[in-house]
Amino acid sequence: MDGKALGGLPHGKGEGDLRARQDIVAGMGVDITWIGKDPYPTETVKNNVENYIGTARVPIGLAGPLLIYGDHAKGEFYVPLATTEGSLVASYNRGMRVIRESGGCRAKVFEDHMQRAPVFRFTSLDEAERFTRWIRDRRELLEAAVTKTTSHGELSDVDVFNLGRNVYVRFGLRTGDAAGQNMVNLAVYQICRDIREAYPDWDKVESFNLASKFCSDKKHSQVNMLKSRGKKVSAEVEIPEEVLRGLLRTDARTVLDNFTSGTLSALYAGCVSNGFHAANGLAALFIACGNDPANVAESHADILDLRAAEGGLYFGVTLPSLIVGTVGGGTGLPTQRECLEILGCRGGGNARKFAEIAAATVLAGEISLVGAITSEEWVGAHERLGRNRPDEASG
Repeated sequence: MDGKALGGLPHGKGEGDLRARQDIVAGMGVDITWIGKDPYPTETVKNNVENYIGTARVPIGLAGPLLIYGDHAKGEFYVPLATTEGSLVASYNRGMRVIRESGGCRAKVFEDHMQRAPVFRFTSLDEAERFTRWIRDRRELLEAAVTKTTSHGELSDVDVFNLGRNVYVRFGLRTGDAAGQNMVNLAVYQICRDIREAYPDWDKVESFNLASKFCSDKKHSQVNMLKSRGKKVSAEVEIPEEVLRGLLRTDARTVLDNFTSGTLSALYAGCVSNGFHAANGLAALFIACGNDPANVAESHADILDLRAAEGGLYFGVTLPSLIVGTVGGGTGLPTQRECLEILGCRGGGNARKFAEIAAATVLAGEISLVGAITSEEWVGAHERLGRNRPDEASG
């Protein structure tokens, strides 16, 4: 609190430590009844959070059904979305109805691998070039290093990029049903250790950094747009003109005019993509299903493809770097596990299915918002559903 010296926190993970930390906050004169109400057992969250005091309760709404014809997600799905933004679930629900009444959407995973990119700095340009040639011919060494740390990961690709004396080696691993960052960190660290042992001119390496920013962890980047990080997923639907007019109160020509001007505006503003609000749906889905919300920074950059179709509108979306998992991290927490069960995506064998559902959810949100903008209903919907009434929320 302002003007007061605060003591140290107990860092243990037992129930007594939880109560001690809650008592410290209570001693500050802060009522944390809702934060501390019915907390998870400390044993349940011991690997998910430190200095645990309770839970942040985010409302979960259900949107759907969402009709998907994917390679992995097949059929209708109710989608749980955790959000505090009024109108968000309603908007995605409307987009899903548009998809359903258009006959469903197609979804497909094109790429599936997680990356880490260490950087090696050499004493000269010649030494940097020599290492580049050497590592490009050491696939067996790199694959063997991966097997020392994981039975679930598999080396998928190795890309080498030179910047003066710096050599960036971008390793990609298939990580099964986990998002995979921790798995890849361990594997690439082992790769670097084995390179240090095997490379005959290691004394020419001035320094190396396991976590260069070239892999763009928790950051959007053009290299990930082109080469992917996580899963590259697309979803598409053809919307008949009568559905556009009946549910979105717009038409194909108006939507295409808006899309063209919006894409031009995004280019002029220096935006990273021409999408509308993929981050909204992904953040809500990630929070509900125990995926790291920070990965929205990479995952949100969607590319829209809208074209006139016979009797209506073609609407496609691609997520080049969608980072999702159905095991590990927060996916095992009780409420998050239940949300994955709603989708039929709990546990192993479901990551690509979950990715296709995520892409189709983004598609629904983009469809609904472009409809709201072109029909001039966007602001009114927020006002009607309570988004802009802060005083009423404090009662």
